[in-house]
Amino acid sequence: MSSFVAEFFGTAILVLLGNGVVANVVLDNTKGHNSGWIVITAGWAFAVFSAVVCTAELSGAHLNPAVTVGLAVNGQFDWVRLPGYITAQILGAVFGAIVVYVYYYNHYEATSDADAKLATFCTSPAIRNLPLNFCCEAIGTAVLVLAVLSFSSPALPLTHEGKETLVKVGLGSVGAIQVAMIVFSIGLSLGGTTGYGVNPARDLGPRLAHAFLPIRGKRDSDWGYAFVPFVGPLVGAILAVGLFQLMRAA
Repeated sequence: MSSFVAEFFGTAILVLLGNGVVANVVLDNTKGHNSGWIVITAGWAFAVFSAVVCTAELSGAHLNPAVTVGLAVNGQFDWVRLPGYITAQILGAVFGAIVVYVYYYNHYEATSDADAKLATFCTSPAIRNLPLNFCCEAIGTAVLVLAVLSFSSPALPLTHEGKETLVKVGLGSVGAIQVAMIVFSIGLSLGGTTGYGVNPARDLGPRLAHAFLPIRGKRDSDWGYAFVPFVGPLVGAILAVGLFQLMRAA
């Protein structure tokens, strides 16, 4: 159970710090108001670093269903454990988003822009073109998962025929700075189209929280777009596995 708990709290930390930096930038009357895209991308990179450091030795620090699926497809993670990991990640993301709302409660109350409030929970495209938005999410996630596959390290037990053996399942703590830099690069270079969700839990969990939290003056949760940052990254993860295996075979 420790690995599932770690995935829950690791994803919660990821969302707390990641969505927290968005709230700091876009909500009214904060110290970081209007500080810009560089602050957001840096904040998300540091959020990834912090979450990975906290959980790497316990769960492999997947913190992202696309990473979990990619590792499973590549034979580095037990499919039996996949539903538990993904459930923990989504629930952790919900919890992290709730904490952001409580933390910035006064600033949500002070902000009249409903789109800005939604942006502190989930992603939306700069220009809505669902097929292209989907491709952007898939490509961005493929870059992330390809990097994770390249430096994933042994961490967790895999149960096989009643016996536990060690397999490569995710990131060791040494990979924290590496994956943080990858996320920073994705945000700077590829984040301008869709806000680089590249993590189904990071988008779906907070979107669910936005839907049920009593946020004054909120808009709808844009469920017509929600499949893009959820399915797109999963497709990207599978694409990354194909590229990874092709490069290894060449």
